[in-house]
Amino acid sequence: MVTTANSSPPGNCKFAIPKKGRLFEKVTDLLKGSGIEYQRAPRLDVALCKDLPITLVFLPAADIAKYVGEGNIDIGITGYDVVRESNVEVEKVMDLGFGACKLCVQAPVADQITDISTLAGGRIVTSFPHLTEEFFRPLDEKKGVKTKITEVSGSVEAACGLGLADAVVDLVETGTTMRAAGLEVVAEVLETESMLISNPKTAHADIVKMLTRRIEGYMVAKKYVMISYNIHNDLLESALKITPGKKSPNITNLVATDYKAVTCLVLKKEMNAKMDELHDIGATDILTFALSNTRM
Repeated sequence: MVTTANSSPPGNCKFAIPKKGRLFEKVTDLLKGSGIEYQRAPRLDVALCKDLPITLVFLPAADIAKYVGEGNIDIGITGYDVVRESNVEVEKVMDLGFGACKLCVQAPVADQITDISTLAGGRIVTSFPHLTEEFFRPLDEKKGVKTKITEVSGSVEAACGLGLADAVVDLVETGTTMRAAGLEVVAEVLETESMLISNPKTAHADIVKMLTRRIEGYMVAKKYVMISYNIHNDLLESALKITPGKKSPNITNLVATDYKAVTCLVLKKEMNAKMDELHDIGATDILTFALSNTRM
C-alpha cells in the first residue's frame, strides 16, 4: 500500500522512463502497445502499473543510466549515448529501434574545418563531457595539448555564435538545429539509439524477461502485417517465393482440393507490392491483417 506520493510499494520492480523530450512519446507508445497500463497523477513522477508489480519512475533521460547502474532503479529506457556518458555498469537488454541519431563534433561552417585534429587544444562546449574527453584524448596526446571542455545542460549549439567555443559536441538527428546555428559536422563521436537496460543484479529478472517478450512482440507487430490468400496448387511454389514469411508460411488445404490457403507475415512497408505480385500470378482472396502484439 502506497502511503506517500512519489513512492513505490516494497517488492515492486522500478522501471525508469524519460519524463519528457524527444524519446517521451515513443516510449509511451511502446508501453501502451506492450500492455503496460498506468495512470500518472499530475505533477508526480511515479505511477503504478495496472495488474503488474511495476512502478514507473519518470526521470530525465540523462539520469536514467546512472540510477540503473547504481541499483536505485531495476530497468530503464534511455539512449546508448547516455549509457556511455554515465560510465556505469548496466546490462543491455535490447535495442528499441527508435531515437536514432549521432553524437558529433560540430564547428561553424564559416571556419571550414576539415581536419578534426585542428580542434585539439581548443574550446569545446558539450552536454557530454566524458565522451568528449574520451574522443579528444588521443588527439591531445598526439599534439601535446589539452582541449578545454566545458559542460552545459542546454543550448549547446549557441556556444560558437556567442564566442564561447571553437566547436561543440552534440546530438544530430535531422541536422535542422545544427544548420540553423551555422554549424556543420566535423567528426562523428558515436551512433546512438534508444535501448532497454537493466541493473546486472536486479532481483526482478523475471519481470525483465516478461517486459522483453512484450516489447519484442510489439516491435514485430509494428513492423509486420499478416497476409492471407488462396492459390492454385500449380502456382504455390511461385507464391511462396513472393511470401516466404518471417519464419515459414502456414499452408492449409481448402475444400476445393486444387487450392491451398496461405498465411504468413510480410513487412508492412512491402505489403502493397506483395499483394500486387500475388494478384499478378493468380492468387485470390488476398487479405491483410494488422497486428497489435505477437509472441514469436
